Amino acid sequence: MAKKLKTYETSLGFFDLAIAAPSMKAALEAWGADSNLFHQGAAKESDDPDVVAATMAKPGVMLKRPVGSSGPFKEHAELPRVLAGEGGAKKAARTLPSRKPQKRAKSADEGQDRKAALAFEKEQARRERERAKEEAAQRKERERRQNNIDQAQSALDTARQRHDQDAAGIQARIEDLEEQSRAEEARWGKERSKLEAALRRARG
Repeated sequence: MAKKLKTYETSLGFFDLAIAAPSMKAALEAWGADSNLFHQGAAKESDDPDVVAATMAKPGVMLKRPVGSSGPFKEHAELPRVLAGEGGAKKAARTLPSRKPQKRAKSADEGQDRKAALAFEKEQARRERERAKEEAAQRKERERRQNNIDQAQSALDTARQRHDQDAAGIQARIEDLEEQSRAEEARWGKERSKLEAALRRARG
């Protein structure tokens, strides 16, 4: 059975954030928080009827508004007109007051609560599909890059092997020519000695 949703608020960066989720843990996961903002006093359960209505209309969707403002929460919000530190504006990341959330009026129609909970689960599943799609794309890109690296490495190894073979063949020919040169020098030395001796005899 789908859990009943509650509305949670926090502030991150330049925005106040709100979401309808079944638990604080689910809200933290949706916000992408790497620490427990509730324990730190930086997040709370909201009982503001306008905020609750906005989040329940889009369960599981992270709604935003410029930090420190009292405007409505939207799925796409503009940056604050005055950034932190200017004209006494509130800090972008502030600690929310720690107060016990008041009980909001019991829903007149429990069917609406179930519908909102199911909508949250649907949104959560959509986010999971998006995350899986991104991971698959990243994995495909890594495989493509690795394939290019493997091809380049293979081409380099093949070219190096061919070079080593060609260089070895050239070196063998050089050594063979050097051997032929030494043999020719030795042969010529013997022939020259004989011819020079014959020349001396001819001269008497």
